[in-house]
Amino acid sequence: MQNTLLELQDLTVRFGGLCAVNKLNMKVNTGEAVGLIGPNGAGKTTAFNLVVGVYKPSEGKVIFDNEDITGLPPNEICKKGIGRTFQVVKPFGKMTVLQNIMAGAFVNTAKTQEARQIASEVMEKMGLQSKRDKLAASLTIPERKRLEMAKALATRPKLMLLDEVLAGLNPTEIQDAVLLIKSMIKDGVTILMIEHVLQATMAICERIVVLNYGQKLAEGTPEQVTGNEEVIKAYLGDDYA
Repeated sequence: MQNTLLELQDLTVRFGGLCAVNKLNMKVNTGEAVGLIGPNGAGKTTAFNLVVGVYKPSEGKVIFDNEDITGLPPNEICKKGIGRTFQVVKPFGKMTVLQNIMAGAFVNTAKTQEARQIASEVMEKMGLQSKRDKLAASLTIPERKRLEMAKALATRPKLMLLDEVLAGLNPTEIQDAVLLIKSMIKDGVTILMIEHVLQATMAICERIVVLNYGQKLAEGTPEQVTGNEEVIKAYLGDDYA
């Protein structure tokens, strides 16, 4: 029997008259990789922001590791074991790669030596060792994406929320990133990811949840979801369905 690590219960948020996420119910089990997909504006990143405390829900609950974390501030949620990346990567440009990753490690330790050790281990896993002393501003886009994941990984998360980490990468870079994400899963990190590169999502995730207009449209294996008529309509319109 699988343990539920994250559960969203009737999660809802309204911005004025706009209901950006509407009664979203979903679970992520420990050790699982789940994809969250949907057309632009479907509410995917808003759902992430509700989970990590950037927004407070209008209704509903976020349960993480059997604890109600609804409305807690982001720093407390991060300490409880949820890491996340952002669509637009913004490294600390005037700091080195090592220093950037150490910033993530300081979530759980006040000791510089310990933070450096954690950062060094993460750098090795993420293939950034050769860039250790380079300024983050000098990195390429693929390297910045890796650094973004590395900073989040240095917080020692149980659950990692990945927000379009493959966007803007070429096919070879996507393949490399998929292998990195799979290695995180192998190391015991549970993954919930937003991604428009569906082939990569299908290669990583055993289950996919589809959002449309803030509501759950479908849920199932990659094969079930990509064959779902309602999902095809949402992405491509009635003519294709």
